[in-house]
Amino acid sequence: MSNKTETDVKGKEPKVLLRPENQNKKYEALFLEIDSGQIKLPMFQREFVWDKEQTAKLIDSILKGYPIGTFILWKTRDTLRSYKEIGHHKLPETPTGDYAQYILDGQQRITSLYAIRKGLRITKDGKEIDYRDIFINLDYDAVSDEQIAVTEQEEGKDYVAVHDLLSKNMRILFKGLSDEKAGLVEDYKNKLTTYDFPTITIKDYPIEIACDVFTRINTGGKPLTLFEIMVAMTYDEKKGFDLAQKYEELCYGTDKSADYLEKAKYDTIPASTVMQAVAAIILESVRAKDILKIRRDVFIDNWKNMESSVFTTVNFLRTTLRIPVSQLLPYPALLVPLTYFFHKNKNQKPNNIQAKLLEQFFYWVSLTSRYSSATETKIGEDLKKMNSIIKGRKPRYHSDELQISADVISETWFSAGNSFVKALLCLFASQKPRNFDDDADVILDNSHLKIASSKNYHHFFPKEYLRKHAPGEEANLVANITLIDAASNNKIKAKAPSVYIGKFSESNTKLSNGLKTHFIGNIGRFGITDDNYQRFIKCRSVTIANALNNKLNPTFEDV
Repeated sequence: MSNKTETDVKGKEPKVLLRPENQNKKYEALFLEIDSGQIKLPMFQREFVWDKEQTAKLIDSILKGYPIGTFILWKTRDTLRSYKEIGHHKLPETPTGDYAQYILDGQQRITSLYAIRKGLRITKDGKEIDYRDIFINLDYDAVSDEQIAVTEQEEGKDYVAVHDLLSKNMRILFKGLSDEKAGLVEDYKNKLTTYDFPTITIKDYPIEIACDVFTRINTGGKPLTLFEIMVAMTYDEKKGFDLAQKYEELCYGTDKSADYLEKAKYDTIPASTVMQAVAAIILESVRAKDILKIRRDVFIDNWKNMESSVFTTVNFLRTTLRIPVSQLLPYPALLVPLTYFFHKNKNQKPNNIQAKLLEQFFYWVSLTSRYSSATETKIGEDLKKMNSIIKGRKPRYHSDELQISADVISETWFSAGNSFVKALLCLFASQKPRNFDDDADVILDNSHLKIASSKNYHHFFPKEYLRKHAPGEEANLVANITLIDAASNNKIKAKAPSVYIGKFSESNTKLSNGLKTHFIGNIGRFGITDDNYQRFIKCRSVTIANALNNKLNPTFEDV
């Protein structure tokens, strides 16, 4: 037995004692178990990547009697998302109701052995690899310490293909060989087919433990993410549900999709956020240990609910909060409580009170760097805040978290990845900023907002200008950043603000109003006319702080 059940004497819930099974398997047994659909390759494994030379070294080690490591298999009746083919060779399905053995460690080795046994041809990097072209050198010289198994044949030496050795009648293989070399062929075949491959089988382990086993033994050192585990856990072939594929379709659509995140410029939302949104709807919790307990059918049944509410959330962010692209979001995780709100609110448009409370919540989370640590716990707490907002009630916040000073803004460095800074960028974007040169809408794009040097970010007092004319001033302050398009940026370059604003005002009669969409008032009072950088930073910081404080402290009689 692989495990036992013990009942606690105090009547507590029975505990399962997990015990791995150790056994050896022969080459033919491995081959038959793959060919019958019993051994499967879970899709959280890497695809088959070994080339012929690596495979030849594996065969060489077996022929020399070297250990090649232990195979670890997870035996379960659960259905996981697994590879359907190796190269173009279709792998068989597991018979209904039977156990499947998923490879947790040893996939490359087992797949190599299978590729040779089947004589597969696999295309890799545009080149075909023929695994029938791995040979045993019958003139192998042990003194020279060369390989017995090779991928190239030399003239004047006798070879036998490993695939032929394993699949053809011995009498055919003996033809044309001396008795001594025929004996070698027989000996090599015996070494391959009788080699003991050590295996450890963990039977009926819960999937989260099986995945933890995989993570611990994964030689690449990259642990499985919770999303990858949920991809495996929620896969349902009969229902056509593949979480990884569903996420791709949510982001990039299909031929039949009317809505998808890329279309809304919100395609940078990570898979983990989408998964947590489903969990929030089901559990009102996003803790990993709780997500792992969600039944497959429950998760699948709530996927459509999440999709509907995510699109409602994105529409709210774009139209009400006027955040046009997802790259500006201080935290993608903000979508989780907001999606929960819209699901509970039956995807209806929020009323005026709800909308202001949601905006307050958005800027509170962003400006306090709330999701920078203990995110799962804090999102769980914030779902309760959503329940208050649904009822039109103001959630509880510490009063000092609802006030931003101009001094803090004036001292904040610009970093495109900082949540506080991104909150300010969201505020900037919410004003629907206008270009300085032609008063056209500034078109923001995810690809132009990734890093601080991206094209949509412009230092109003250019860095090169300050370096030359005010070398003691720090140019990279968030109060010096405006959102404009790449073409305008190229026209400005290192010019003084008085010069380029003066030039643009000649052709753009609406420039004064356009500057207000960047939280820039009278050009004289803001220090632009005489290129006074300190005055500009001070005045703009005050204007920005006032706007933020209005967001953080909405006023209406009902709240």
